[in-house]
Amino acid sequence: MDLMAIPVLDQHAHNLIMPEAASRTPFRAAFTEGYDPDIIAHHAQHSLFYRRSLREIAQLLGCEPNEQAVLARRDELGLEQLTALCFNAANMEGVLIDDGLMPDQILPLDWHRPFVPVHRLLRLETMAEEIVGEAESFDDFLARFRAGIDPPPAEMVGLKSIIAYRSGLDVRPTSLEDARAKFDVWKSSGQGRRPRLVDKTLLDFLLMQALELAARHELPVQFHTGFGDPDLDLRLANPLHLRPILEDRRYRGAPIVLLHASYPYMRDAGFLASVYPQVYLDVGLAVPMLSVSGMGRAMRELLELAPISKLMYSSDAHLIPELYYLAAKWGRVVLGTVLEEAVRDSDLTAAEADEVAEAVLRGNARALYRLSVS
Repeated sequence: MDLMAIPVLDQHAHNLIMPEAASRTPFRAAFTEGYDPDIIAHHAQHSLFYRRSLREIAQLLGCEPNEQAVLARRDELGLEQLTALCFNAANMEGVLIDDGLMPDQILPLDWHRPFVPVHRLLRLETMAEEIVGEAESFDDFLARFRAGIDPPPAEMVGLKSIIAYRSGLDVRPTSLEDARAKFDVWKSSGQGRRPRLVDKTLLDFLLMQALELAARHELPVQFHTGFGDPDLDLRLANPLHLRPILEDRRYRGAPIVLLHASYPYMRDAGFLASVYPQVYLDVGLAVPMLSVSGMGRAMRELLELAPISKLMYSSDAHLIPELYYLAAKWGRVVLGTVLEEAVRDSDLTAAEADEVAEAVLRGNARALYRLSVS
């Protein structure tokens, strides 16, 4: 199936970085979740993802398929022209951006809006770190935290948590008193800078506060699940750890979106989406970062059991505009291949496959985030 004509609604991505930050960031860093200089300098260029992507970027930019030629052409175009080229080729009808990644080095949301309609995802842990310095007490901090969500700001369409990175998805009920007891230590840990939130007691408590408010407003909450950079314990990023939250009736009104295909826990994520009505799935980062066969396997395993109404496209693009294009291309290619197989296997009719493609690439996200079509 050729799905290139269907515009995608990218339900999870990140800001591009400022030119001055880009000048300090190697191009190869965008093609690996590792951040060790040796990985970036000596190994990232030997991944199947990088080899495939370099040829595709070169074709898009109209240059020779080698890193030196690609870098020269990128410099020649400049960031705005490069972004326009990549975003137009991606054929996006909109993007939901989590602007909590590298907040001091990214371009603002408004910079992206001339290229594509933008909606904001509020990263909970970043918001907490931004407001703690102004809070005079734990009660003041908690009131500020809750006010950041309730009522939801006009441009915000969902929440995002990276608790998988900080303490894992094994979230436990935490009392107000226990959270209060940890607050002063956290607040003073920044030594004049924004203190990093890593205390499990506070993380669990604030997440449950956010889920309560999200349920009140039926706001989707995105969770990083599965693989990521070395800051993450992959064993604790399995979405099965979220079962107590999914079973808690207080949070039933908050749709839970499991990001990144939960790779390598695709079947676990698919199972959760098949039995919990509030659980949704996303393919970003796994597409386009895996090999072609790996992307297909991830898509197939998500759909082995999960309802097709639960799966959504995203890119998890960050740093450079080329990732938006690569994800949009391979999201369509891989989905088209899997749907063709489903028709051959008699899981779907040809007409149903067309409907599924529209739903996964944009329709499901439109409905979940209550987005109108411009």
